[in-house]
Amino acid sequence: MAVEVKSIQSLPSGQVKPKQAGEWGKVALIAAVTAYLALVLLLPTLYVFIGAFNRGIAPFFATLTSRDFTQALRLTAMAVGIAVPFNVVFGLCAAWAIARRRFRGRTLLLSIIDLPFSISPIVAGLMLVSLYGRNGLLGPLLQFLDIRIIFSFPGIALATMLGGMPFVAREVIPVLEEVGTQEEEAAKTLGASEWQTFWRVTLPSIRWALLYGIILTTARAMGEYGAIAVVSSNLIGRTQTLTLYVEGAYRNYDSQSAFAASVVLAGLAACTLIIKEVFERRIRIKDEGDS
Repeated sequence: MAVEVKSIQSLPSGQVKPKQAGEWGKVALIAAVTAYLALVLLLPTLYVFIGAFNRGIAPFFATLTSRDFTQALRLTAMAVGIAVPFNVVFGLCAAWAIARRRFRGRTLLLSIIDLPFSISPIVAGLMLVSLYGRNGLLGPLLQFLDIRIIFSFPGIALATMLGGMPFVAREVIPVLEEVGTQEEEAAKTLGASEWQTFWRVTLPSIRWALLYGIILTTARAMGEYGAIAVVSSNLIGRTQTLTLYVEGAYRNYDSQSAFAASVVLAGLAACTLIIKEVFERRIRIKDEGDS
């Protein structure tokens, strides 16, 4: 039986095959993304590192051991050490209430928790000043009690807490809703208390989401600038955090110190990203093992 063989006509000149066009589109997209990252992130970061070491290693370490830098680093660590635990406790309580309870105002509570994502840090700082400042809503009461919040360390801690407030709650809520309440109800049926149920049943199921939220909260707290700039008097050695130290050094034309401090902040941020990647990889391995 004869077999008809259709001749394959060649494409007109200038016309690109669909597969080849798709490959070129993929290459162009990758090149555009790479160029954007290089211009916006990689090259500025490289320039900061070059500026930190352009005079040698000795000036870099001289900056890190200077009194102003160490005090700024200590103040930042204190603010992070206060803000992160408070935000973890708040995030767990809020996530538990939203995921396990149905009540009027639940959507409003979620919107309020998300406010730090949507408002400018400068506006957040002004909110704190309007409430706790000398002429703010609670100003007369705080003056009567001889409590100073704005332009002192408590204001810095509050601004840091406000910036990192949503992360733990937003990471834990979806996981709580996904795991459901069956295991918790079974534990209570067996006589476990609320605390035992949370510690032995709920916490193990949300531990990775909780750790991820803690990492994000810590990273945000270390890099907080806008709100702190509003509520802090930026006094060297007293109310100057590491981000304010960078800004102050750069304004005073001490670019080497500003770049050195920026390298420290970038290194801390890189550490948090590495830890986050480790946790994400463990989660993926666990999910693949369960499946």
